[in-house]
Amino acid sequence: MLVSIDVSWLRAEGSLRIMQPPRVAVIPEVAAFADAAVAGGGVLSDPADADAIVWSDPSDAEGLRKVLATSPARWIQLPFAGIERFFEAGVITPDRTWTCAKGIYGPATAEHALALLLTGARLLHEHARRTSWWPHDRAIESRRSAGRTVLVVGTGGIGRALARMLEPLDARVVAVNRSGTPMPGALLTGTADALPDLVPDADFIVLAPALTPETRHLIDASLLAHMRNDAWIVNVGRGGLIDTDALVEALRARTIAGAGLDVTDPEPLPDGHPLWSMDNVIITSHTANTARMAMPELAQMIKENVGRSARGEELAGLVDPALGY
Repeated sequence: MLVSIDVSWLRAEGSLRIMQPPRVAVIPEVAAFADAAVAGGGVLSDPADADAIVWSDPSDAEGLRKVLATSPARWIQLPFAGIERFFEAGVITPDRTWTCAKGIYGPATAEHALALLLTGARLLHEHARRTSWWPHDRAIESRRSAGRTVLVVGTGGIGRALARMLEPLDARVVAVNRSGTPMPGALLTGTADALPDLVPDADFIVLAPALTPETRHLIDASLLAHMRNDAWIVNVGRGGLIDTDALVEALRARTIAGAGLDVTDPEPLPDGHPLWSMDNVIITSHTANTARMAMPELAQMIKENVGRSARGEELAGLVDPALGY
């Protein structure tokens, strides 16, 4: 994909074009991000004069809208990979170039997905809650990952990193994405239309796609009904990928074995919600990628992208306004 970025800092002098450092506004100000922008070759600027804006608040779409109303910036860097609230607020428009953090948090989140998967396989959630010795007849229900089928939905940074982590465990990886483009490490890759055929064979389903109108409630009552009664579903993408009411019913009826949820819908999950009290559910309160993990990686991305913008190169983490991610 080619990207059109603002090159207003290219100044013509006679027959020569002299490249000026991109003017970058970091809003709200974060020292590590400002340092990264300068290290990438940029100069810090007020938004009213900026070529680019590094927006550091993932929750304040309206604040960004107000800044953009008076800024000529042609490129905006967003801090997270999950940017659906900016789309829902109508902030992301095709007249500017947008980048987000997709791809850079993949390994950290994939590690968490693997932890939830192995917890379900080895019933660690039940062990951790026990106050007496484990009955021997229950031990046979624990499973190894070797030879098990893991259906990875979403083949971005998280999905690809998870496939690499599963390889030495000898799991059988099957993938699903929007286009059907093969994912490295997967035995086969299908599109979402193939889910009803792929779900019944999966021991574990891991969700990691972007949340868009097309993927909201991708896992609904119908697909949950296709799952085996010993299968687990793990969600490290967005809570809205699963119809929560349908999931509660499937877990309550034991038509699926369990769920490992780092994200929920609604989020935060209210106190007293049925999911909190279920013994076949693990909830980790959106901690797959913490701020401490994310800050150095995002700072490095800002440095790289400011350098690319100064050189007129394609940016990393491009957002496609038409696709919604």
